[in-house]
Amino acid sequence: MAHKNFGKKGWLQPMPVAIIGTYNADGTPNAMNAAWVGEWDATQITISLSKHTSTANINANMEFTVALANKENMVAADYVGITPASKDPDKVATCGWTVEKAEFVNAPVFTNFPLTLECKVAEIVGQTEVGGGCNLIADVVNARCEEAYLDENGNPDLDKIQILCFDTIGLKYRVMGEVVGNAFKDGAQLSK
Repeated sequence: MAHKNFGKKGWLQPMPVAIIGTYNADGTPNAMNAAWVGEWDATQITISLSKHTSTANINANMEFTVALANKENMVAADYVGITPASKDPDKVATCGWTVEKAEFVNAPVFTNFPLTLECKVAEIVGQTEVGGGCNLIADVVNARCEEAYLDENGNPDLDKIQILCFDTIGLKYRVMGEVVGNAFKDGAQLSK
């Protein structure tokens, strides 16, 4: 079978579109679209960050929220990613998002998003502070899901949520797709 080499590409898919929520120094909520997010382990996430208002806010407070964007919020999620706080100091108001204070960290929750993680910085890798090209590892102290997006067992329903993913190959947004199997179960068919 023929193939084509592309060189150094970190094309791990799907990559969730994550909206980082912080408070600015004056107390206004700030939002940033961060595509380079993943699970570090079962109770931690990792985010690759460069210098932004949000990273300065995280540096000052070491607490933030991560809302997983969905199809319904795609346009606004993209807006907070392409518009710096210096150009629009109240991006959250421009997007029309409803905000409340997180229960477990000092950061805003954008209630327009179905699933939000409340986080505290555990470790900064690559720098002595957040920003300027570092990775941070954060403890998830609470995961909250709006009740309208729960399944019959009371868990987040990814079909209802329609999590938005960033396609780094085609530079597009995609919605997480159909269920095709059961993890930690279907492979047992090959057991002898």
